[in-house]
Amino acid sequence: MAKKQNKKSLVIEELFGICSKRGHYEFHNDLVKEVSKKYGFGNPFDVTKLDNKKKLPDILLRNNYSIIHIGNGNHKFIKGIDKVFHDFEPIQQKIDWEYKKSILNQYNSSESNILSVANNQRILHHFLFGKDRELNDVDILKRPKTYFPHRTKTSFEYYFGEDTKMALKNIQIEVDLTIEFQGTIGVFEGKNGRPDSFSVYQIYHPFLYYYNANKHSELKGKIKNIYGVYVVREKEQENDTLKLWAYTFENPLDITTIKFIKSASYRLINTN
Repeated sequence: MAKKQNKKSLVIEELFGICSKRGHYEFHNDLVKEVSKKYGFGNPFDVTKLDNKKKLPDILLRNNYSIIHIGNGNHKFIKGIDKVFHDFEPIQQKIDWEYKKSILNQYNSSESNILSVANNQRILHHFLFGKDRELNDVDILKRPKTYFPHRTKTSFEYYFGEDTKMALKNIQIEVDLTIEFQGTIGVFEGKNGRPDSFSVYQIYHPFLYYYNANKHSELKGKIKNIYGVYVVREKEQENDTLKLWAYTFENPLDITTIKFIKSASYRLINTN
């Protein structure tokens, strides 16, 4: 028996059918709104947002297509799911992390809360920089600095493989969290659950934002390394676990050149 499709999948299937019939695979938000209205899907801006490949409709999985954003309200069905999504690597190191639980640690399960807990417990610092969890150095210039979520509008030019050049004008990006230490920057994306893959642009756009800043702004030449870090919280009755994966890009101007750096999991042991 075929699985029941949700409205979002039905909208994507029809968009793919329309593009297939006319022989080119670019489409605009206006078409998304039109098809969404037909199926009673109330948030057309969410149609093209797919954060792991399990959310792709069957027709895209069978034909090896995914969706990318190409700017100015335009999107494109593109061949090669594994160019758009990246599978999480196995966890290399498992750490029991003792801590005293705050009353707000599990108050909500939002992405910002995941990163707040990981930051407050110095897990982000330990993972990227290998620093002692206490970080009691009185000189703040010798400690990692944290910069909280922000949204900004910017323009990007980069490649999607050798044949496709992207030009995104005045798009809005959101950086969930940034930490910096001695010229090394980590940008973070947080999720709940047990995803097996993620959309590469989630860490690539923040990565490219800082890469461009290092070339063309007052930060020029001051940034030594940039890492995109994905943080996943697995909720358990007894102890939550935070899993982290760090990546960079071999060619900073090609989103398909993602390179795995390392991974670790931190099982939170409440010592209250």
